[in-house]
Amino acid sequence: MMNFQLDDTPPEEEKALVEWLQKKTPAQRLELGLSLTQANLEHIREDIRQANPNASKEELDLIFVEVNYGKELADRVRTYLARRREAIEESL
Repeated sequence: MMNFQLDDTPPEEEKALVEWLQKKTPAQRLELGLSLTQANLEHIREDIRQANPNASKEELDLIFVEVNYGKELADRVRTYLARRREAIEESL
């Protein structure tokens, strides 16, 4: 039996969870994992929106990138978007 060593779950409940997961097909486990991931991402985005009520969609997206992937990547995306905006404005 697999042992996840969940810190906040009583051993008997952890055992039941592992047994329940082991009865699922690979496709069912994948679907569950994708569903939980999607729910988590939506929760993170909602927390960001609530913490930054006046931010634009772009800024909310950049905060999401920073929270999940780091400041360096968020700064690079921010720079890319600014350059892209400038190029579009120059071409008009």
